Amino acid sequence: MILVTGATGTVGGEVLRLLSARGARVRAMTREPARLRLSEGAPIEGVRADFDHVDSLHRAIAGVDSVFLLTMPGPGGSVAERDRAMIGAARAGGVRKVVKLSAIGGNADDADDLPSPRHRAGEQALAASGLTWSALRPSAFASNTLSWAAAIRAGEPVPNLTGEGAQGVIDPRDVAAVAVEALLTDEHDGAAHTLTGPELLSVPDQVAQLATELRRAITTVDVPAPAVRRQLVSAGFDPSVADSAVDGYQLIRDGGNTVVTDDVERILGRPARTFRAWARDHRTAFVAGEGHP
Repeated sequence: MILVTGATGTVGGEVLRLLSARGARVRAMTREPARLRLSEGAPIEGVRADFDHVDSLHRAIAGVDSVFLLTMPGPGGSVAERDRAMIGAARAGGVRKVVKLSAIGGNADDADDLPSPRHRAGEQALAASGLTWSALRPSAFASNTLSWAAAIRAGEPVPNLTGEGAQGVIDPRDVAAVAVEALLTDEHDGAAHTLTGPELLSVPDQVAQLATELRRAITTVDVPAPAVRRQLVSAGFDPSVADSAVDGYQLIRDGGNTVVTDDVERILGRPARTFRAWARDHRTAFVAGEGHP
């Protein structure tokens, strides 16, 4: 039995689909089981659990051999706190393996100026847990551009928070495919993989590719750091979280995440998907009057 956390999200949902297609027994963890989209006959069961309620985690991992661990910060706890909670429950419940979705720059050996140090404590706890483990460190998701969809449909400019800073933008479907390999085989035990797409892209690069795919003009507008921080705080984010986000955007703007690896191709035996391919498959999300994918 494999427990998938973040089961209603972009990566977690694809992990569920791929595991099910390969005949694995899968349990989907979510706070809202009604949101699960399960194919008829799929060997998947849902379980209601919350990282911030340890008793629910113990119920979720009962009889589980492996866990796909995807955590996000929230009002109830940080990524590190939620990672530690699941790792503790996994150890107590006899789980054998945990595959953690981290982020590029999330490892303990990276310097403080890399994009995502918030995953370090979780990676450290996992490595020290005695469990079999793998860590996946993806770069920026292609699906992050869905946040531009409303602006594009309205004919408004896309907000650019990172200037000309380029990243190895990755299709989240590739991240899920790598996670499945780590869960179903022992080839990636004790390993950390940095997952990127095949090319470095800035926000203007991505906008240009979207414009070509949609056959329409799309513009961008630069959003300076102080304005980004004000918007985040106004949206209800803790000021410390807003500051961390702004620091990350500035790092990318300054060229601090220009990383491309061949890990996806090496693991999956095929090239990583391009951003253009992702945009083509999700174009309806950006077109007024058409349904979302």
